[in-house]
Amino acid sequence: MRLIVTLLLLLFIAGGVVLGALNADLVGYDLAFARVQVPKGAALLAVLALGWVLGGLTAWLGVTTRHRRERRHAAKAPGAKVSKTS
Repeated sequence: MRLIVTLLLLLFIAGGVVLGALNADLVGYDLAFARVQVPKGAALLAVLALGWVLGGLTAWLGVTTRHRRERRHAAKAPGAKVSKTS
């Protein structure tokens, strides 16, 4: 299993290097308060990482909110014991 994960990681790293090399030209972004020129590969990697972080944060917030809501409803139920582990 560890070998498969290592090979997949190396495959994606190689793909990222090839993608970055093929898209080395600069692209400009106007962010209304600053103008930035970055290589296309770096922009793609930054947006991918940002999407990954925001997706993880959204999933985490959804799960923790649901758990809090379930604990509140369990606490309001008569005779219910609520564990303090979170």
